[in-house]
Amino acid sequence: MFTFILSIAILILGYFLYGKFVENVFGIDNEKATPAISMEDGVDYIPMSWPRIFLIQFLNIAGLGPIYGAIAGALWGPAAFLWIVFGCIFAGAVHDYFSGMLSIRHKGTSISEVVGIYLGDTAKTVMRVFSVVLLVLVGVVFVMGPAGLLANLTGLSKTLLVGMIIIYYLLATVLPVDKLIGKIYPIFGASLLIMAVGIGVGIIAKGYTIPEITLSNLHPKGTPLFPFLFITIACGAISGFHATQSPLMARCVRKESEGRRIFYGSMIAEGIIALIWAAASMAFFGGTEGLAATLANGGPGVVVNEISTTLLGAIGGILAMLGVVACPITSGDTAFRSARLVIADAINLKQEKTMNRFYIAIPLFAVGVALTRIDFGIVWRYFSWSNQTLAMIVLWAAATYLVQKGKNHWICSIPATFMTGVTTAYILQAKEGFKLAASFSNIVGIVLALVFFGMFMRKVKKENKNMKKEHVA
Repeated sequence: MFTFILSIAILILGYFLYGKFVENVFGIDNEKATPAISMEDGVDYIPMSWPRIFLIQFLNIAGLGPIYGAIAGALWGPAAFLWIVFGCIFAGAVHDYFSGMLSIRHKGTSISEVVGIYLGDTAKTVMRVFSVVLLVLVGVVFVMGPAGLLANLTGLSKTLLVGMIIIYYLLATVLPVDKLIGKIYPIFGASLLIMAVGIGVGIIAKGYTIPEITLSNLHPKGTPLFPFLFITIACGAISGFHATQSPLMARCVRKESEGRRIFYGSMIAEGIIALIWAAASMAFFGGTEGLAATLANGGPGVVVNEISTTLLGAIGGILAMLGVVACPITSGDTAFRSARLVIADAINLKQEKTMNRFYIAIPLFAVGVALTRIDFGIVWRYFSWSNQTLAMIVLWAAATYLVQKGKNHWICSIPATFMTGVTTAYILQAKEGFKLAASFSNIVGIVLALVFFGMFMRKVKKENKNMKKEHVA
């Protein structure tokens, strides 16, 4: 239990210490008018209070990620705590902060446009396609999952429920951000936090044994820590999906000093939730073997239900299942909304007019409805890898920004290098990838990460020379 309590303490300290350091490196300026003020349009650019934005951002990025991912990651044992804590502080929260703040500095633009500014037009084009495909996949899967759960709970037709969820998604995609998302998200965000705290207190109060830290691999199947743990636990440590969500709230922030609370802070909050669920999963089932057996007999939804019902009673079980339904829905709707904004930014179509929003939203949802007819069992395996690859690209873009500004790029270039190695090694050896030997894949991943880092450092050297010439001139 000492490891668990210490991990939470380190995360909180990370927000106040490293978060402040990152903020200072970025260099906030409250004299600059944020897009919410300078570009207010009553639709996407709407000033809101930072606590409200924090809860919306938190739910946007969280969904089921820090619950389901942490439960799966708990199979490796307490080593998962280390990745959640240090991944969150030094990679995930930095990634989220820069994806939000760079969007603010560039008129609230989507992450694909931000990447293009710093990594070039080719990267921008790739990111536009990559982002929209990823967001539509997220949206569609988060239609089918909740619809299936609701069908089991209510007895209603799954097809009917899919239709109802899609209608809600369409409304959330085209209505002004403060009319629907701005009203219900803070409630669900607060509920997710309260539920997690209840689980954490319940595990401690009822005397469950939370294992202490060990570097031993406790995975029942012996699946290696590298790179699989770092892909399995995405939300809660680092997740590229967050970069698609941050610009939504970047358009609502009233001043730059609120950015650390909103972007860095919501990632830390997500890390705490991931820690709680990882600890609860290890402790409740008596170790990784018991957890693995439960996962094999029903998946993470059963794990959530058993833990919540036992620790919080019948009401807790109902709240947990509502969370399992509501969380993916509240990720799915903002996924489609983000896709709309990515496309709008790409074709430079202003979104103040309602019809302009429908011009983009209707084709998006037509594709989404068609995709609900397809089995995503195989395709969705690639989500975790593509998610972390997106995070890696965003970190390289942020590192490039810092170089151009003559600032400390290491806070982004080090995690970018690490994630380059992780994503490369994973896709080379994973079942859904090239199925190569781990020894070969890991070496190639490390070598490619070093090659990327070397190319980046050459860019740093060139940029420094240009700065010196400009200074002399």
